[in-house]
Amino acid sequence: YSIYDAIRAGFGKVVFIIRKDFAEDFKTRFEPRLKGNIKTEYVFQEMDSFLGDIKAPPERTKPWGTGHAVLCAKEVINEPFAVINADDFYGRDAFVKAAGFLNSKCSEKQWAIIGYELAKTLSEHGTVSRGVCEVDGKHNLVSIKERTRIYRDNGEIIYEDESGKHKVPPGSSVSMNFWCFHPSLFPVTRQLFLQFVKENHANPKSEFFIPIMAENFMDNQSGHISVIPTSAKWFGVTYKEDAPVVKASVDKLVADGEYPASLWG
Repeated sequence: YSIYDAIRAGFGKVVFIIRKDFAEDFKTRFEPRLKGNIKTEYVFQEMDSFLGDIKAPPERTKPWGTGHAVLCAKEVINEPFAVINADDFYGRDAFVKAAGFLNSKCSEKQWAIIGYELAKTLSEHGTVSRGVCEVDGKHNLVSIKERTRIYRDNGEIIYEDESGKHKVPPGSSVSMNFWCFHPSLFPVTRQLFLQFVKENHANPKSEFFIPIMAENFMDNQSGHISVIPTSAKWFGVTYKEDAPVVKASVDKLVADGEYPASLWG
């Protein structure tokens, strides 16, 4: 659905960041559907990608996180681009907003993040963790504060931490990892990643997340990140009980004519 929405919004290429060991099976599944619809590229996020002379610690079992994944696409991206999670449903409006920004406003000093209404990203089956965006008067990102254990309670949205319960304004924007970037980020990100690895080499669970790139962009490069609100409802399976709800929500979009019954039929 994300690829379908991206095509409708005007995106011309999709880059899959995957593991090399299932690349052929992956291509066999996707190429027949996408051929003639959008250009495809495949890049591999491996443990030693972009480490240079540094050796990954032997006890590490997986690559270095979402920022590292973006860096792995360096050789196939030369234009403004969006980054999403492959297993989330973002909605058509989000891709339209992202395409509009990338085509007209994205630059070496201006990135963006799609901001979702917090209330539209909660689960009825338990607490969730969300990155709550602090936004200034010009709709630019100030910070992303990771809030764990967010849930509805008697009509209010609450998050819990070690100091107790706190209210979150229901209209708050949250990050669901839908970013809009300029390709000039790659050289800087490569150096930032190497610095991160050197400082965190002893921690086999450390991850180089995209917000690390964002913070460096704002703090050290005089960059601005627009928070672009979307009316779309985000769908994701946080708990197994969410799956039927997500399926019913997508089925309703199909029934309402937003999507065809068979995307690539």
